[in-house]
This record gives sequence, C-alpha cells and structure tokens, in this order.
Amino acid sequence: MLVICYGGDMVNNTYDALAASDICKYLGRGFNVSLKPNLVVPGPASNGAVTHPEVTEGVIRFLLDFGVADIKIIESSWVGDSTLRAFKYCGYEELSRKYNIPLIDLKGDTYTLLTHGGYEIKVCDEALNTDFLINIPVLKAHCQTRLTCCLKNLKGCIPDSEKRRFHTLGIHKPVAALNALIKTGYCVVDGISGDLSFEEGGNPVTSNRIIAGRDPVMVDSFCAELIGYSPDEINYISYAMDYGVGRFFSPDMTVTVLGSENKALTSNPALHARAIPASQKYQNLIDEKAACSVCYSSLIYALHRMGGKFTGRGAAANGKLCIGQGFKGKTGAGIGIGSCTSGFERCIKGCPPKSTDIIKGLSRFEI
Repeated sequence: MLVICYGGDMVNNTYDALAASDICKYLGRGFNVSLKPNLVVPGPASNGAVTHPEVTEGVIRFLLDFGVADIKIIESSWVGDSTLRAFKYCGYEELSRKYNIPLIDLKGDTYTLLTHGGYEIKVCDEALNTDFLINIPVLKAHCQTRLTCCLKNLKGCIPDSEKRRFHTLGIHKPVAALNALIKTGYCVVDGISGDLSFEEGGNPVTSNRIIAGRDPVMVDSFCAELIGYSPDEINYISYAMDYGVGRFFSPDMTVTVLGSENKALTSNPALHARAIPASQKYQNLIDEKAACSVCYSSLIYALHRMGGKFTGRGAAANGKLCIGQGFKGKTGAGIGIGSCTSGFERCIKGCPPKSTDIIKGLSRFEI
C-alpha cells in the first residue's frame, strides 16, 4: 500500500502518513532502526535538494511513540563534499541534540564486499548492520538519471570510491543491485519542495506531499509519474524489479490519501506538464563518458547560469564539452571538464570542478 499525506505541517503529516501505513506489520519495538535521508549537499531543504529535517523528525516521533529506542541517522554526502557540513547546515545537528540520536558519517565507515547480479559492491556496514532501514529521500529530478528518489538514495550507503565506480558501470544496474543487497524496511518520501530539474536544488516546486510505502520499486515508479515520467523510462527502476527488489505501482494497489484539502496550489506549469531536466537543454554541447553526478551537475549548473552565453563555438569543430572518467589518459581538441580530462590541451580542472571555475573557463575559451 501507499499513503500520501498533503499539507504544510511536515512533522505531523509525516507522523500521520506512517500511522496510516502498514509499517507496524514489519517494525519491531526492540529493533535498532537507521534513518537514511538525502543530504547530498550542505544547504537548506527549501532549495529542493535535501530531506527536510522536519520530515525526519516526524519519523523519529513516530518511532519513539511506537516504542523504538535505538535510532540513528546515517548518511554520506556526494563525492567532494562533507557529510558533517551537511549534518550542520541541513539542520540535523539540532535534530540530533533534540532527540539524543547519533549522526553517523558513512564516509568513515567500514564496508563489506557483496555480490549481486554479477556486480561486486562495497556496502557500508552501518547500512547492513541494522534491523530496519527507513529510507527518507527527496522526490526530485536528476541531471543524468532523470529521477532520484528511494532506490538511488541508497547510493549514499557506499564508499566514495564506489560512487565513482558506479558511473563507470553505467549507474543504473549497480543502483538496482545495491538495492537487492541493502534491504529497505520502509520508505518515507519528502515530496515537500523537490527540485524538478536538478538534483542540487535551486528550482524547487512546492508540492507539500509526504509519500510512504514499503516497496521502493513501487514507490519510485509511482513518484516517477508524479514528475512526468513513465517508470520504464528510469532504467534502474526496471532493473530493480528484475532483481526482485519490488514491483511497479499499479492502479489496483491500495492508496490512502490524507489531507487532500491541503494540496499545494501553484501557477508553476511543471506540476502539470513534463518537467525536462536541465541536462537535456545542453546535451548537444556535451560528450559525456562515465561522468560522476557531482562533476556533471557542476557543468549543467554552469551552463544554466551562463544563460546561453556559451554556444560551443570555442569548444572544437563539433562544439563538444568532454566530461567523465572515460576520458582519463586521453587527449582531445574539445574542452575538457574536470581532472579526468587533464590530458586535453584545454581543461578546466577539479574533482569536481566548481561551477564558478567552469563559467570562468568557458567564458575564456569561447573568445
């Protein structure tokens, strides 16, 4: 079943969504429970990129009232950023003090090498050694995979080296295999104000919506449609279903809706029409080979900020910006983005490069 709760009271709406769900069929009072939000970057949740601390607080209150005493919050921010900074600037240090709940930075965790679907994956032990993992992602778009929600949020449960390697493997199948290795106890989706074009935030659309369900494939396939995609357009959802993680949402499944009178009103057409990720606007300029999300999104953000001022005329005859691990050790006539393209005569270095540096570099090369 799925529960959808609408309204602006994030703490109580999250609590109510769980109270109306079937989580009690799977949760034990003596369990140790780990909460996995999405704190990809340090910044306010209002930007549309990270899980609102109020949503996580609603989960905590529900667990405490249910009788669960052993709760922790686990996370690893994206490559190139600090989880500890994210805990601080996303409001989780305050949440930790308020409820005396530990914050675990998975960047310093040990790991276990596991295998599924032909993939060997290093998985952080904190994510494995828990009785019940509650996945608390943000419903938002992603510049490479179109959607990031429950399934992709577990990418924060692997070492940074694995995050990079996932992109060399094509990202979709490894993400699906990871979800077969880490068992999700329940999903609580922060659909309050996720960004509908870019995973780093900046273009949030207010929806004031909490979505709760047991099956991450079902939840993600349902959420994909909410932002204008058919589930089979998001490859890792289909692969996860093939790996036995769950099944697609179908109209015959039970959906409980709470607070329907509180649905957000907005003039933003993205709520009523397909939201096109920013990357698609610039794909004719980019030659991408196994680029990490953090590097790729820096480029997309830079191009977006330049507002069409970069045309590609200075990149090369084919007008391409080259980015990704597939360019390691190679040379090229185009403009290289990131340290993986350091063999290029013209390269904007950094791992990842800052968007401001990309803007400066592209402005220079365009002349």
